[in-house]
Amino acid sequence: MGKYGLCGEKLSHSYSEMIHKLLGNNKYCLLSMSKDEFYKFMHDKNFSAVNVTIPFKTDALKLCDIVSPEASEIGSVNTVVNKKGVLYGYNTDIHGFIYMIDRAGISVKGKNVMILGTGGTSLTANAACRHLCARKIITVSRSGKINYENVYENSDVQIIINTTPVGMYPNNGTSPIDISRFPHLEGVADVIYNPKRTRLLLDAQKYGIKTAGGLSMLVSQAVEADRLFFERDVSDDDREKTEKILSSLSSYVRNIVLVGMPGCGKSTVGKIIAEKTNRKFIDSDDYITEKIGRTPENIILKDGEQAFRDIETSALEDITKLSCSIISCGGGAVLKEYNRELIRQNSTCIYLTRDIEHLATNGRPLSSGGIEKLKEIFSVRDSLYSMTADFSVPFGENASVCAENIIERCCKSK
Repeated sequence: MGKYGLCGEKLSHSYSEMIHKLLGNNKYCLLSMSKDEFYKFMHDKNFSAVNVTIPFKTDALKLCDIVSPEASEIGSVNTVVNKKGVLYGYNTDIHGFIYMIDRAGISVKGKNVMILGTGGTSLTANAACRHLCARKIITVSRSGKINYENVYENSDVQIIINTTPVGMYPNNGTSPIDISRFPHLEGVADVIYNPKRTRLLLDAQKYGIKTAGGLSMLVSQAVEADRLFFERDVSDDDREKTEKILSSLSSYVRNIVLVGMPGCGKSTVGKIIAEKTNRKFIDSDDYITEKIGRTPENIILKDGEQAFRDIETSALEDITKLSCSIISCGGGAVLKEYNRELIRQNSTCIYLTRDIEHLATNGRPLSSGGIEKLKEIFSVRDSLYSMTADFSVPFGENASVCAENIIERCCKSK
């Protein structure tokens, strides 16, 4: 025996193996299987402990010999521990959910809460909110009494929790509801962890509303599952362990996106960062050239700037939804608000600054016209670069030193 892992159907994008190996469990692996294979796996009991994900959580509840009160209340099991042939079922998602909203400073006590979705995670969120003494809990479904047509009649909602897959990779950029229609809203949580900032969370942040993303829930529930795997007592170190893993995982999966004036050195610095961090480098202009078969310069000169901007947005929709990449954006990518949201959804964004007189202009038709033209462009874009970026870094005189500075800052940012 001695087998640990995650049971589910489609696991190619799962972070669970990485998290458990960061916890020190090098025997943990992804166990993709069909429903029939899952039933046989559970019946054979040839494992020490496993996590269970979609679509087997309710099946796991039926197959366990002893089920924890939390798992019984929720109606699903996501952690199974084999104790001498007796299968014990737990639900650590509720632990992770509570950690996620508490970490974000979102309190549901005495509040009117709206939960989007009716699946297993919705049941977890409902149970957690009951335990945390929410005043009222409304569940929204596509065809239920409260649905996406009449949902806005509940204008007194203070907390919204999304448990649907709307906005999840690879279908980034969509939101299940319009949060601007809830005037009393003070907190939004989304259990989706890829992308880090869903459209729902980005919308909430525009209004200054507290937000919580699903990555902290994922890590926290995994730490609790690991504790159950090895029958450890609850420890104060668990929170420190969760935060350490969350920081490491966030740094690894998050893109590093460079914005700044045309010719400021984004591609040069980006390639160095990619090489030093063993990540893929993507230049948005090169991506457009490869995809369209024409250079940005050619598109602008023959079809005009607006035609190029539309193509640029389409390219950003593709590349910003990726993970673990270094992305260099065109100088005007920040001009559209939608582009700025794309850039921020799954990345740490850096504004690379450089003195105007040192900006390269060759092959850049929008930069032609000398120093005065560059100053004019800068006056429009400077505030947009700052608004989009998490922080700024000067290019200086040495691209390698600049790259090292960015790597150091990104590894420490959360």
